Amino acid sequence: MAAAGHTDGYLVTEKLIKRFDEAVAVDEVSLSIGKGEIFALLGSSGCGKSTLLRMLAGFEKPTSGRILLGGQDLVSQPPYERPVNMMFQSYALFPHLNIWENIAFGLKREGLPKAEIEKRVGDMLALVQLTPYAKRKPHQLSGGQQQRVALARSLAKKPKLLLLDEPLGALDKKLREQTQFELVNIIEQVGVTCVMVTHDQEEAMTMASRIAIMSKGRVLQVGSPQQIYEYPGNRFVADFIGNVNLFEGKLSVDEPDRCAVTTAIGEVHVGHGISGSLGMPVAVAVRPEKVSIGKERPADMDHNVFGGRVKEIAYFGSYNTYIVITPQGARVKITEPNGSRHERLGITWEDEVFFWWDDTDAVVLRD
Repeated sequence: MAAAGHTDGYLVTEKLIKRFDEAVAVDEVSLSIGKGEIFALLGSSGCGKSTLLRMLAGFEKPTSGRILLGGQDLVSQPPYERPVNMMFQSYALFPHLNIWENIAFGLKREGLPKAEIEKRVGDMLALVQLTPYAKRKPHQLSGGQQQRVALARSLAKKPKLLLLDEPLGALDKKLREQTQFELVNIIEQVGVTCVMVTHDQEEAMTMASRIAIMSKGRVLQVGSPQQIYEYPGNRFVADFIGNVNLFEGKLSVDEPDRCAVTTAIGEVHVGHGISGSLGMPVAVAVRPEKVSIGKERPADMDHNVFGGRVKEIAYFGSYNTYIVITPQGARVKITEPNGSRHERLGITWEDEVFFWWDDTDAVVLRD
């Protein structure tokens, strides 16, 4: 994961709205992004993240609101006058130009001196480790290499803001995972402020210092990958990021340092308070990897221990997933790491089991 950026508000959006006729694509989005930060806009298709990115680039004009970069309002500036560069998912490399010429293209259009162009292109090729490939055409490179060429071209003009639109979407899974780290290292080395759009949770959590979760044009939560995952602000975020067990219920105890929720599977104890009112409807969120499973009831646990029957088991190499159905009909997902090649738990289909978690591993959600 990228190092956390400063929160000095280098890039700021103020109540940004974009309407297409009666449809609201972006709904009062206010963000503050630090200089040098890698910031991700994460959400499903149609949530407004790409429209927001296009407004930053100048390809879409906001219906209302402001975009400030280093204190300068960009809204009235056309795309070609903004100190912003955007890298598209398709890379948009010129097939008839070699790699050197692709990177130099924008610099030549700006009318830079020949010596300056040669130096910048050389620096960019070295940065993305493609100096030996300078004379090759794009089709002679792998997908990952083409992606680095597109990045080098975007950085050659020394933008103040780099925009990435699904930057690794065209790559296969293994290459995408490898390239994520390369991309972050290059961006951090240059020190450019970066906003990326993705629907891939792992990509956002690996690359970004902070993430904004979007749904229906609105930003639901902003935080570091750890904050978003461990402390989701509502049901949508909890369910959207990773896997989660959600137990609906009513608040039965609420103290400053703990609370309890009466759910269909029983009373769930949670290691934090919510300053709510007793009886109010809430949900308890527990990640599958926080849940333990065994055939014997744990002797050292006096709460948050429940029973059920194993209905599904899936082997994923590094971990197993169990689906347990409780007597009340609740479906609980549990993941256990595989520390050895031998079956450790000895649990199989239709076994009666216990499952449990620590009260500090659950989060109560109001919304």
